[in-house]
Amino acid sequence: MNYGIHYGASNFVEKIDYTFYFILGIDIFFFILITILMIYFVVRYNKKRHQKAVQVQERTWLEVLWITIPLILVLAMFYVGWKNYIPLRRPPKDALEVKVIGRMWDWQFVYPDGKVATTLYVPLNKPVKLNLYSPDVLHGFFIPAFRIKEDVVPGKNNYTWFTATQLGEYDIYCSAYCGMRHAYMYSKVKVVPTEEFNSILANLKVASSTDGEAVLRNNGCFSCHSMDGTRLVGPSFKGLWGAKKTVITPDGKKETIVVDEKYLEESIIDPNAKVEEGFMPNVMRSYKGIIKDEEIKAIIEYFKNSDGEAKKE
Repeated sequence: MNYGIHYGASNFVEKIDYTFYFILGIDIFFFILITILMIYFVVRYNKKRHQKAVQVQERTWLEVLWITIPLILVLAMFYVGWKNYIPLRRPPKDALEVKVIGRMWDWQFVYPDGKVATTLYVPLNKPVKLNLYSPDVLHGFFIPAFRIKEDVVPGKNNYTWFTATQLGEYDIYCSAYCGMRHAYMYSKVKVVPTEEFNSILANLKVASSTDGEAVLRNNGCFSCHSMDGTRLVGPSFKGLWGAKKTVITPDGKKETIVVDEKYLEESIIDPNAKVEEGFMPNVMRSYKGIIKDEEIKAIIEYFKNSDGEAKKE
């Protein structure tokens, strides 16, 4: 069930919509006024009626008028926007805090007890503060139905918050172009009753070095390797284990290999030793010392027991 852009889905809908319609109303009014005046002037002062132009000077009242009116309008729009912006930066002290990790090209949500989800679950009528983090490039966390959007900037702590006021599922998008699969950086926020939220939270898993998919996700592997067969920067993970691959060694020789433990470990530690045919060498960096031995084992087990399709909560 998807409510899309729904009136009253969060506590900010009314304030943001009021700001939008206030500015839109001013725009429409002046669009109509200026259009009418243009038509009037074209008819009233056309060349047939005024063969010779007359220079008009010293209309001080007119100059004051066209300075004063725009100034008042701009100040009014600024006041309305600022007044409704301030609450967006003041989350309640009792808000549930969730860390949002935006990386190319997915969203990950980490709850206070370390449990991780790829869907944002929130309880109804409970303030939720989202601490936004990016390990790679600029992203934009955007929930249209809640009227909230904040930049997720590498190296900068940012946040947003809301109180969901209607049950349902709502779309989460990335609003900042972040690479070739930007359009697929998509998730959901599910608003559920408090009892159901507690049950969902209890069943979520804590990310650990023994969870191969979590290790891959936390190291950004899914940024360059798809899980559905789509060709990205690197080969797809779909159906990887046991597959026959034609690879090219640094000296230009071709070899046919079968994906096994040795090949996967080598691809993580020395990714340019054997590059799959059709892909560029020297693109993937070495993860030696970054991905630990037990994490490599977890990745191997993940591929052994998976067809390459990521699991969703």
